Amino acid sequence: MRNAGIIFCFILSSFFGFGQRNIRDSAIATPWIAVHYGLNAPGGDLKERFGLVNHLGAMAGYKTSKNWVYGLDGNFMFGNQIKIPDMFSHLTDSYGQITDVNGDVAIVVVTMRGFNLNAMVGKVFPVLSPNKNSGIYIHGGVGYMQYKARVETQDQVIPTLEKKYRKGYDRYTTGVNFHQFVGYAFMANQGFLNFYGGFYIQEGLTYNRREIFFDQPDIPVSKAQRLDLQYGFKVGWFIPVYKRKPKDFYFD
Repeated sequence: MRNAGIIFCFILSSFFGFGQRNIRDSAIATPWIAVHYGLNAPGGDLKERFGLVNHLGAMAGYKTSKNWVYGLDGNFMFGNQIKIPDMFSHLTDSYGQITDVNGDVAIVVVTMRGFNLNAMVGKVFPVLSPNKNSGIYIHGGVGYMQYKARVETQDQVIPTLEKKYRKGYDRYTTGVNFHQFVGYAFMANQGFLNFYGGFYIQEGLTYNRREIFFDQPDIPVSKAQRLDLQYGFKVGWFIPVYKRKPKDFYFD
């Protein structure tokens, strides 16, 4: 236990040694590692399927001494507001209920799940900032997006909603993704109070990937391009990784 405590203290001191530096006087080059959260309203074709969409993600990149930022940005997308009407109406009995293989009333939960992954480029403009590394922050990117309606039956067995049959309801969709962000980034002169926040918009040029929707078997699945929009606010916390300052040694 004592050895574990010594190791922990060593790691912690090393982390602080790399994470603390006075940046008041100049813009510096540094890797950026960030985690962020966003809450987005749907627009375009997406609002016909889902309500609010959460983004939980991360960014790994590099900020140059000219305040350009390059990196990779990824988000796990999730939500519980589903707008697909009468999705299981053909599976319900006269009481409006779905029953499992044992004849018990079944609980079916449908949520939104997806992700996107983007290459991004941005810039920090040192306006209204305490140093040259903070200020108005804009970035944009392009990448890949996919999402679906996730159907869950908990621990119950419903033959018409098991395994491959769920694919007939999930609206699996993929395509090219674009995004833009306008906000503010703050890097503390010293310490770990480093964050960004602002307005975010995402445009997905996507396509339905299923051949049939089981709840609409007589309606051909559209293969036309979709415009899936999301817009809202995003906040994040990042860790700039600085080079360790050289230690001063004095000799008599």
